[in-house]
Amino acid sequence: MLSITTVCKKYISILAILFVACETPSSLQIHQGRALGTSYTIQYEGVFHQYAQYQKSIDSLFQVINQSLSTYWPDSDISKINRGDSLVVVDSHFKKVFRKATTVWKKTDGFFDPTIGSFANAYGFGPQKPLRRIGMVQLDSLRQFTGWEKISLRENGTIRKDHPAIYLDFNAIAKGYTVDVIANYLLEKGQQNYLVEIGGEVVAKGISPKFQKAWTVAIDDPQQGAERRFKTTLSLVDEALATSGNYRKYRIDSLTGEKYVHSLNPHTGLPVKSSILSASVRATDCMTADAYATALMVLPLEKGQELIASATNLEAYWIVSQGSTTLEVSTKGW
Repeated sequence: MLSITTVCKKYISILAILFVACETPSSLQIHQGRALGTSYTIQYEGVFHQYAQYQKSIDSLFQVINQSLSTYWPDSDISKINRGDSLVVVDSHFKKVFRKATTVWKKTDGFFDPTIGSFANAYGFGPQKPLRRIGMVQLDSLRQFTGWEKISLRENGTIRKDHPAIYLDFNAIAKGYTVDVIANYLLEKGQQNYLVEIGGEVVAKGISPKFQKAWTVAIDDPQQGAERRFKTTLSLVDEALATSGNYRKYRIDSLTGEKYVHSLNPHTGLPVKSSILSASVRATDCMTADAYATALMVLPLEKGQELIASATNLEAYWIVSQGSTTLEVSTKGW
């Protein structure tokens, strides 16, 4: 199920693309802007006359996906469904995300669940709500509105909910999905060397046209101060990377000095103290990487390691707090 990290991911940028070039060659086209509440950068090997058409198509894709999946758009399909409209017929984007969410929900034993939005909103992590504490009575009431088993996709494209107040939130998977959609668009256009990054979620194809080698990305150092530092770098070729974390929203134990982040236990709705500061996942597609990175922030480290070890085509990397320092943990194939 989803954790508080679902929302925190919208406010922090953990993954950074290393733009080491000082000048841009004519064959490297770069699109940059704002979308989905964050920044994006798209690079590919092409010619300048393609630029305007590509930008128009990219903007159109953002528009369509927002109309389907954005909880921040009051007239989007998901917002209408959240208000109890049972007649909305969802599009192909919604269906793909819904089915992937179902798969990851099963694989993670329910630690990835988009219906945890009811808890997140109650705590104040949803749109236009201040942070606040909630009591056990309210938590008990909210549990009837959470649980992926209480929702389904009908054959006619409408959504069935056990209760109209069940709240869907795909923010922990939709950004990765959008990266995949734009990457597939470039592939359909015949591009073989490109990188698509939205808010730190990445798909890399082929090689960097500038350096004629694999694309290089970096993950932030959680212990950085005012000046940004990277914890590690890695090369990506024909794969995706997503990072989840809330290490800029942590508490320090007054007795031990340990840093702890608080993620929501999707089964109880209660915050869980965790020393995991961030979790990154490599996968063949960004939607999968995005979803699993969120789940790894909720699961205990050992459980997360077991989950990734049992999965196909997944590798993971954790940054864990150890007092004033951090520990790096990764799977064998990272």
